[in-house]
Formats: sequence, structure tokens, C-alpha cells
Amino acid sequence: MLHSWDSLNRQTDDLRVMIELGEEAADEATLAEVHEMNLRLKQGVEAAEFQRMLSGSHDRNSCFVSVNSGAGGTESQDWAGMLLRMLLRYCEKKGWKTVITDYQDGEEAGLKSATFSVSGEFAYGHLKAEAGVHRLVRLSPFDSNNRRHTSFASVFVFPEIEEEEIDIRIPESDLRVDTYRSSGAGGQHVNTTDSAVRITHLPTNTVVACQSERSQILNRATAMKVLRAKLYERELAERTSKAAEIAGEKKEIGWGSQIRSYVLHPYKMVKDLRTGVESGNPDAVLDGSLDDFVIPFLMGVRRDVKDEE
Repeated sequence: MLHSWDSLNRQTDDLRVMIELGEEAADEATLAEVHEMNLRLKQGVEAAEFQRMLSGSHDRNSCFVSVNSGAGGTESQDWAGMLLRMLLRYCEKKGWKTVITDYQDGEEAGLKSATFSVSGEFAYGHLKAEAGVHRLVRLSPFDSNNRRHTSFASVFVFPEIEEEEIDIRIPESDLRVDTYRSSGAGGQHVNTTDSAVRITHLPTNTVVACQSERSQILNRATAMKVLRAKLYERELAERTSKAAEIAGEKKEIGWGSQIRSYVLHPYKMVKDLRTGVESGNPDAVLDGSLDDFVIPFLMGVRRDVKDEE
């Protein structure tokens, strides 16, 4: 990171010299070169600033992403399925490897919950911007009267944490391990043997599952990684909450706040309620074009925006 800023400082010095030369000679070719150098410097500063925003302790890590439908039955379950596809497409565009580790079918469509792993540099740093409640407004395909419905689904993102990175000890006595036959619409990543593993952390009632491998041992190992990541996030949230209380803050801590609205009727608009960024092309957004929302959030853009829908 320091190397990047040193390079930018040198570019700035070179640019000053070229500006002086161009002013003295009134040389159009030199001024054109100054313009190009200035453009490259601006792009370099933006890239360096973005890397600075991804300097969190786990931003470089791979991660786990969990999608859960909200209240509303089939409507919300279908919306959760759409969100899962959106996030998988985003990962695909980034060149990250994804594996669905757990998938619970919806009653008629979509899903109740799904978890997938993401392997790639800065996967957590980017995807943490998607954590929160996502809201969909559309004409329901499940309503015979074709009425407008509002649906909610939530996204949770946990960095993959290696055992040596954190001091979270999980005694075997704190775990209940159940095995079952894999099922669901997880595609090629979900098998149909009796090797699926569900682990319940009894002190916190945290439940994780994995059914992506044919080996019960491998499924248990992956489930333990998810559990470790969730317990780490839980501990971090508790510490943050305590720090906020001490500081006298009254900000809501956790995943419960709505971050984005996707309106498909009566007009088409996706609005991020944290940054104010909007898109009139929800089809592209739902197909994984998320950087227009992710990057401003990571760059610290914040606006007080009221949801008008």
C-alpha cells in the first residue's frame, strides 16, 4: 500500500514538471501529455483509495454467504432464490469460485435458506457490502389477481477464519452433530448420500449445515469452518455493541436494517438506501452487476435517503 502511494507521489511530481514545461512552451503536444498523465494519476488515486477501503483484517479472505427468506411464504422464498442467483452471478463475474454448502427448498418456489462458500482474494471485502435486508416490490407471479407485493430476504456474510487467526474454542461437548440425506436444488454441488452434516452449537443455538461433499468428514470440516466464522462474527458484534453502549451511541448493531430496494412495478428502479446510488436497470443488477452499489459503499459514500416506496 505504501509503495502505491509513493508511486503516486512520484507521478504528481512528474506532472508538476510537465505542467511547467507545457506552460512555458505553449506546446499542444506537451499539454496533451499532461492531460493523459493527469487522467492516469486520477485513476491511480481512485484505485489506491479503493484498496485502502479493503484494508480490514479479513477483507482479503474468502467467505461464506447465507441467504434467508423473510416472512411472506412463497413470495419471500422466490425472492431469496433470485438473490442467491444475483450473488452467485456477481461472484462469477469476479472470477471467484463458489460452492453451495447448504440449500433448503422453498415450499413452492425459491428457497428458505442457502449457504455458499466463496473462494477468491478480497471476496469478503466486497461481499460484506451485500449483508443486510433486501426488499423487492413487484407484481406477484403467484397472485391470481396480479397484485403488487413486497418481499424481504436477508443476506449474511462471514469471513473464512483459520483456526490460528482467532481464539474461539469450541469444545465437543458444546456441539450436537446430526447426519442426514442431502436434498434440495443445489445442483451438481449437492449429493444424495447420507453424508450431510448439521451442527448445532448448544450455548448459542447457532446451527450450520453442509451437504456439498460425498464425504461426511469433509462436510463436517466445512460446517465447522462456517460455525467458526459465525461465532467470530457474533463475538465481534457483541464487542462492537458494548463499545457503542460505552460511547453512548444508539446505532442499531447487526443485520436487521434494510439496505436496498428493488422495485419492478410500477416503475423499474434499484435504490441503495445507504449510499443513495440508484439504477434504472434492475435486470442487470439481478444478473450480478453489483459493483455500482458495492464500490460506493466501500468507498464510504453515505447519504440520508428515505425509502419512498
